[in-house]
Amino acid sequence: MLRRDFIASTTGAAAAAVPVGKQRWSVGMTDVARAAAGMNQLVEADDRQGGHTTLAAAALDGRAEVLALQQRNAGERVRRALYALAAEYTTIAAWSCIDLRDLDTARKYLHESATFAGLSQDAATGMRVWVNMAMLAYQRKDWPEQLAAAQAANACQAARTDPLFRSMGRVRLALAHSSLGDPRSAQRALGAAQDALQKAAEEDRPRWTAFYGPAELNHLAAIILNHNGESADAEAMAHRALARIPAEFQRNRALATCQLATAQLRQGDPEQATATAATVFTVMEGAPLPGRMRTLIGDFHRELLRLAPSTMYARDWADRMRTEWSRA
Repeated sequence: MLRRDFIASTTGAAAAAVPVGKQRWSVGMTDVARAAAGMNQLVEADDRQGGHTTLAAAALDGRAEVLALQQRNAGERVRRALYALAAEYTTIAAWSCIDLRDLDTARKYLHESATFAGLSQDAATGMRVWVNMAMLAYQRKDWPEQLAAAQAANACQAARTDPLFRSMGRVRLALAHSSLGDPRSAQRALGAAQDALQKAAEEDRPRWTAFYGPAELNHLAAIILNHNGESADAEAMAHRALARIPAEFQRNRALATCQLATAQLRQGDPEQATATAATVFTVMEGAPLPGRMRTLIGDFHRELLRLAPSTMYARDWADRMRTEWSRA
C-alpha cells in the first residue's frame, strides 16, 4: 500500500480538521473529535497488523495536524485535549518503532510524548506513556528502567482511581520483577493485577485501552510464567488468552501463540510446539511480521534447532521460516 493512500485512509479525520487555505481563527471540541477519529483509526490498524513504518509516518503526520491546531485560538479545555492527542499520536509512532525494533527512535518519541502528556494534564494519557516506557525498557533489556517506568505507571492518578488502569500498571510491575529474576514479587504483582481487573467496571475509556482485558492479562501472565520457568502454567494461560482475544487483534493473537509454542517447547514437546508456532503465520494472514514478533520467533527457532535439529518437522519449520522471513 502506498504511504499516501494509507495516510489518506487512516488520518483523513485528523487532516480534515485543518482545511487547506481556509483555516478558522478558533478551534473547538468538534475539531478535537475529528482529530481523535483519525487517531483511533491508527489504533485499529495497529491492532490488526502491528507497527510498521507507514503507520509511524501516518501518526507523525496526525501529530503535525494537531499541533497546527494549537496555533489557533482555543480555550483551556480544548488546548489540553489537543496536547493529549499530540501525546497519543506520538505514542502510536513510538509503539510502531518498538514493534519494528527501532528502539532508539521509539525512545525519542516517548520522551516527546511525555512532554505532551504533561501539558495535557490527562491522567489516562500519562498512564499510557509510562506503560510504553516500561515496554520499551523491556525490549531494550534495561531491567532497572523497566521497573522504574512500571512504578511510575502505578503512581499515576489513572492507576489510583480506575481498577482497569491499576491492573495495567500492576502487570507491568510483574513483568519487571520477572525480568529482574524475582518470581515471588512478580507473582504478587500479577495477583494484584488479576484482582484489580475483576473490579474494573465498563466505562467510557480511550480507544487505545480496548486491547486490555482478561485475554491480554492472561497473555502477559504467560510471558511472566515463561520467564519464571513455570512452563505448564504458562501454557494454560496462553490457551486462556487465545480463547478470548478477538480475531481482529491479529498481532496480539500471534504474540500469544508465540508464548504458547515456547511453553510447549520447554515442556519437552518440540513437535507440538513447532505446529503451534507455524500458526503464527496463519494468524498474521501473510502480513509481514513486526520486528518484535520476529525476535520471538527467532528465539523459538534457535531453541527448537538446539533441541531437535535433525527432525523432519524442524527441517520443515526452517523452510517455512525462510519463506516468511523474506516477506517485505
